This record gives sequence, structure tokens and C-alpha cells, in this order.
Amino acid sequence: MTDEPENSKTSKTSKTSANDVLSKKEALPKIDTSVPQSARIWNYWLGGKDNYEVDRVAGDAFREIFPAIETGARAARYFLARAVRHLAGEEGIRQFLDIGTGLPNVDNTHQIAQRVAPECRIVYVDNDPLVLAHARALLVSSPEGVTHYIDADLRDPSTIVREAAKTLDFDQPVALMLMGILGHIEDHDEARTIVRQLVDALPSGSYLVQYDSTSTSAAYVNAIQQYNEGGSIPYILRSPEQIARYFDGLELLEPGVASCSRWRPDTEALGLPAEVHQYGGVALKR
Repeated sequence: MTDEPENSKTSKTSKTSANDVLSKKEALPKIDTSVPQSARIWNYWLGGKDNYEVDRVAGDAFREIFPAIETGARAARYFLARAVRHLAGEEGIRQFLDIGTGLPNVDNTHQIAQRVAPECRIVYVDNDPLVLAHARALLVSSPEGVTHYIDADLRDPSTIVREAAKTLDFDQPVALMLMGILGHIEDHDEARTIVRQLVDALPSGSYLVQYDSTSTSAAYVNAIQQYNEGGSIPYILRSPEQIARYFDGLELLEPGVASCSRWRPDTEALGLPAEVHQYGGVALKR
């Protein structure tokens, strides 16, 4: 989808100067610290420091109702790591499009992929100012690979694909990562349409990696309801069957759509319960 030479693409996207980082951060909209935000709360539950008092208060209130949330957060993070390692290692994927990046934490997509294959190219997409500020400053590529960032909304797939094509080669397989983000699309049919539009832009041999939180716990449903009433961007819990619909037309890898702790567990998953209320899967586009 682009005629730009490979070396030219790498030189423009693999490095970001300090002045570029500062100018981009200064151009970002003001961060609203008066309302809790899901990426910052998730960062808090995972033990991160990139959050505010309002996020910690909301996170603690959520945990009081649903204590298993931190276990679920870890399980989802380990699922991401195992999926990326499998795709980069066993399937030979060298391009990743990670939409709804969230705040940088331990073992981000590019770090996992580039440990397996340093030449991997990763494009992160988010529209939260704090996420973008941290991404531009901290998510630094390996010398052999590329890491790039797009300020765009999940609801605008055409812009995401157009901008990602400046870094990724859409004639070669791409792993599309939608990690815990589709719950922010309130209408399930709209969420499925967005997934379909993004997958349709990918060539054969590409993969969809997706998880979201499920309505499989009454306590979780209660906690989410109270969170949604607090003025934050709503998050909608869905059934495992609804999550499975995101993979329509694709070939699911074993074990299919499953509790994140059950998706090809390894030593990282030790100590996690077999069942968490985050479900996901990995599927191939033929």
C-alpha cells in the first residue's frame, strides 16, 4: 500500500529526537485528572505509577466490589505476552498493529516481539493524551526494528489503516491487537463492524489477537455498573459468546476463545486461577 523504500521508512520512524518528543507532548490536549480513566486504572492494578489519585480511588472502589480484578489484569497481560511470542516465534509475524495501547508497562508488544525478532515493526494506536505522551517518550524500538505511534480513535478504522500503512507493509501479514478495548464500543454490532473493517484491510496470513472482560461474574457486573456511573468512558462487559463473534470468518487457533489464563498457559500463568473473567483468542485470516 506504499511505494516508500524500506530504508526510508525505517529512518523516519525508528528514532525520535528529544526535541520531537517535547514538541509533540506540548501539542497534546490537556490531561483531565478530575475523572478516572480506564488505562490509568489498569496501570494502577498492574502496579504501575502512571496514574492519579482519582484513578487510585476508583480502582480501590472497584476492587472492593470485585477483588479478582487484579488477577484478571495480570492474566490478560500474560495472554498478550504469550500471543505475541507465539506469533513472532512460531508464525513468523514481523508486523504488529496494537490499537488501544494503554499505558506502557512491563513487556509491551514491541519489547516482546523484538526480543524474538529484532526487525519487527510495531505501530501503536491510542487517543489518550497521557498514553501518547508516555508512548513517544518510552516505547523505543530496537535499532533493527521500528516502533511508531498514531493518535487516532478506534471508531475511525480508515484513518488507522491509512496512517499505519506509512510504517507497516499491508502486502505482508500483520497481527492486529485489540486488547481490552472493544468494551468501550457500547453497541456490539458497531464493535463487530469495526473489527471487520480492520481485518478486511489485512492480507491473508494476518492474525487477530483480541480479549475483553466478560459478564461471567455478578460482582464484576456490579463493579462495572458503578464505574460507568462515575463519569468515565463506559465499558461494556460481554459474554464469551459475544467475544467469539469478533472472530467470525477467521480460523481460531487452539484452544479457541477461552479464559485468558487458559490460552496456552506457560510458567507465567502459574498461580493464576484457571478461570478469569477476561476472555480472548488468536485467529488466522486465510
